[in-house]
Amino acid sequence: MTTRDTIQAYFNGLKQKKGWEAFLSDDMKFTSFTSPIKRVTGKGTYLQATKRFYSMIKAVEIKGIVVEGEKACVLTRYELQPPGSPAFESHVAEAFEVRDGKIKSFDIYFDSAPFPK
Repeated sequence: MTTRDTIQAYFNGLKQKKGWEAFLSDDMKFTSFTSPIKRVTGKGTYLQATKRFYSMIKAVEIKGIVVEGEKACVLTRYELQPPGSPAFESHVAEAFEVRDGKIKSFDIYFDSAPFPK
């Protein structure tokens, strides 16, 4: 499986709301470059730290993808629906490193202003 195949399959899983977790490496590293910067290591810790975000995904669209070897940068648009609140959009730049068909590292860059406090 190529880097592009892995990333496409991960996002297809997000769209279908199933199977996306299988593309995360057990020892993955995640960094959210919002303020303050947040870092998480390990698939289980990542899933726990991001379950609120993943539960709000109503739609996801890949706007662009660039792949170079084991690295990929993806520009995405998420439509998010918090419980009891109106849906909103979030445009995100996501940088991935993939090895052996699994996401080893995952960095995101986005404006946190639209997110409910």
